[in-house]
Amino acid sequence: MPMSRAVKPLATASRRKVVVFKNASRRMFVLFPFVVGFACPAAAAADARVSEAYGKLPLHFEANRGQTHEDVRFLARGPGFSLFLTPTGAALTLIKPESLARKPAARSRAESRKPVTGSVLRMSFAGANPAARVAGLEELPGKANYFIGNDPAKWRTNVPTYAKVHYREVYPGIDLVYYGKQRQLEYDFVVRPGADPGAIALRFAGADKVEVDDVQGDLVIHTAAGTLRQQKPFIYQEVGGVRKEIPGGYVLTGEHQVGFKVAPHEASRALVIDPVLSYSTYLGGGADDRGRAIAVDADGNAYLTGRTFSPDFPTTAGAFQTTLPGHSAFVTKLNPTGSALVYSTYLGGNNSEVGYGIAVDSAGNAFVTGNTNSSNFPTTPTAVQPTFGGDVSNGGDAFVTQLDAAGSALLYSTYLGGSGLDEGSAIAVDPAGNAYVTGLTQSGNFPTTLGAFQTTPASGSSGFVTKLNPAGSVSLIYSTYLPAGGSGIAVDASGNVYVTGGAGIDFPTTAGAFQTTYGGGIDDGFVAKLDPTGSALVYSTYLGGSGGDVIFGLAVDAAGNAYVTGLTDSTDFPTTMGAFQTTYGGGTFVSDAFVTKLDPTGCALVYSTYLGGSGGEAGFGIAVDSAGNAFVTGETNSSDFPTTATATYGGGSWDAFVTKLDAAGSALVYSTYLGGSGSDAGHAIAVDASADAYVTGFTASGDFPATAGSFQATPAGVSDGFFTIADAFVAKITDVVPPPPPDDQCPPLGVCLPPVVCLPLGVCLPQWPFQ
Repeated sequence: MPMSRAVKPLATASRRKVVVFKNASRRMFVLFPFVVGFACPAAAAADARVSEAYGKLPLHFEANRGQTHEDVRFLARGPGFSLFLTPTGAALTLIKPESLARKPAARSRAESRKPVTGSVLRMSFAGANPAARVAGLEELPGKANYFIGNDPAKWRTNVPTYAKVHYREVYPGIDLVYYGKQRQLEYDFVVRPGADPGAIALRFAGADKVEVDDVQGDLVIHTAAGTLRQQKPFIYQEVGGVRKEIPGGYVLTGEHQVGFKVAPHEASRALVIDPVLSYSTYLGGGADDRGRAIAVDADGNAYLTGRTFSPDFPTTAGAFQTTLPGHSAFVTKLNPTGSALVYSTYLGGNNSEVGYGIAVDSAGNAFVTGNTNSSNFPTTPTAVQPTFGGDVSNGGDAFVTQLDAAGSALLYSTYLGGSGLDEGSAIAVDPAGNAYVTGLTQSGNFPTTLGAFQTTPASGSSGFVTKLNPAGSVSLIYSTYLPAGGSGIAVDASGNVYVTGGAGIDFPTTAGAFQTTYGGGIDDGFVAKLDPTGSALVYSTYLGGSGGDVIFGLAVDAAGNAYVTGLTDSTDFPTTMGAFQTTYGGGTFVSDAFVTKLDPTGCALVYSTYLGGSGGEAGFGIAVDSAGNAFVTGETNSSDFPTTATATYGGGSWDAFVTKLDAAGSALVYSTYLGGSGSDAGHAIAVDASADAYVTGFTASGDFPATAGSFQATPAGVSDGFFTIADAFVAKITDVVPPPPPDDQCPPLGVCLPPVVCLPLGVCLPQWPFQ
């Protein structure tokens, strides 16, 4: 079957970010500069941990109830800063990095009395309304309490906190909203129809210098405590299917005073903003390393697994296995900023391993599956299968391992296989801690359970679905063959299991399913839903056309809709009316990626679309957010792969791509290449509660877009001109959508005013450690 590449793959983004606003009643024109942050020296590892823990707290705004100066209406505090909001502006107190970095144990008594140094930056709104109404929005459940001194009359209790602060009519027809995202301060100007964004004038007092970067167009504010940088806004509108850039940016209107210049625009059209590469890092040693799967926890830590040949692959002290025993799997946990490893460990025996799937539970325990060809792979005594069932010559067994939250111990680890080749491709975990694994088996004696859906193998290669109890011990809850190999797995709240992959002509389908007959070609994709006991199919359907089709990635939303991606060279692959791309984009001997959403019954497509240019594509990973947007990663060698805004091809033989498709499957929210001048591929993607995307894969590009301050900003692997040596990578793409205009823009009858203009300004505050 024509395929992009034989292996399941990984991608580059611009420095800015893509968001599409399509609310018919409130389309917004948005300028979205992002501050890169303060220049400051690297902190020690212990300091970084303190900073990271503090950075997990949400940014909130306290109402002033007498705990600070009477002119202040709201205040906020964070690591290295305090913010005070008054009716006419804001004061930002910045603590100098050197003041924070001193360790108390190293200070003398005299030194400890030295005042903390820093600076105060005051931003005022020149010519603004001094009587602007200031109010908190979205009150939070937490309260602030102040018990200072021994006079109860001066104590302040139950001080309300808010997610946002709204200034009404700070300029005629212009509102201002302050809010926070992941400890970053952001503020938006909301410009209503007829209002002039040119009226906005920001005056900075306490800055040493204010300038606009001639090259980047960023606003740069120099202070004694560091440098703030706000990125130049990039704006375009789609006019007749063509992306039209709207010129605009910062302009200095006086000494330490800044305004905005915005070219004429069509307010009725949607605005797109490029995606922000929050962080991007290499991960590897001197040999070949590849990321295969990724998961993310509630705090934004990224967990990944894959394969490494590098004896110098980065590991951490105290991790379970810090030396390379063979060609090993790895498990790595990266902190929320991508700047440091929480832990990193090899996982293997004296032969070879690959980690293909990873999941994480609410306690931060990592569940990993893959393939091992080692008779001494680390297992636990009470494991379901503590001994190797295969043979080194036939490709080995699958494995399932649960690693504790510190990455230092195995909670359980087991082989899973018979006498032939077995490998685990994907893993999911439910709230009770049961693990669900799917993959490929060529073993006639693969372990199955009584009453399972299929207890005897198909001829040739089969798939399997296995459910392990939370202890991973003694006996399997259920285990069944499938007539074809599984590549993706998910479990819903009721315990139904969804499996996907590629199948031949004899795969069992269910009555009424979307596609009950084989479409043709070497393979069709399939989507199957097993009941909670693993004994019967709830539904099973093919998905494919007359060519070759394979599904690699699977995600399921809370309603039970299944989202799949893969590759197809079928010109008649099933698509739906109104989908983003309804015609095949590739040529002969190449393939397109696709994205398909199947309804909870398996009887109908919600949407289905090709995703590709004139070259080759494959989709390898998919995730879905709470709004139903689908996030896809894979690989492309098309210079015309569908992207948004100014995304450009990295120039290598292949680039990874990252695409966010809207909930209707009809439009790109954002889509970008991710790669350099070598070969790059995106293998897996995960999404957190904020709709930030985390991607892993591999890169053989020395110029892959790693970000400053990331864990590993330069590649460790070096190609020798004959063999391609790759590093794994991890990238986080932040999709920050500015809040909509306040509700009070709508008159009582509920008819919204015409489209507004938003000028969002993100301020990335310093994250230095407190001691």
